[in-house]
Amino acid sequence: MKTLSLKLDDNIFDETEDVLTKVKKSRNRYINEAVDYYNRINRRNLIARKLARESKLVKRESLAVLAEFETLQDEN
Repeated sequence: MKTLSLKLDDNIFDETEDVLTKVKKSRNRYINEAVDYYNRINRRNLIARKLARESKLVKRESLAVLAEFETLQDEN
């Protein structure tokens, strides 16, 4: 496990301390879970952006293939 020095805004620290007393978790566990959650959200967002970029790259070719399939269906 790594040791980390962290500076929080006063209002964020105060709110966190208030939540910690209610959820009965250690500050360390709470921050670990928060960073893990935030990392998962950001990974999903990165994947979504990559998928959108790559979809744009293949859009024209996909439409051409679709049109070709439609032509083949019309012939049968």
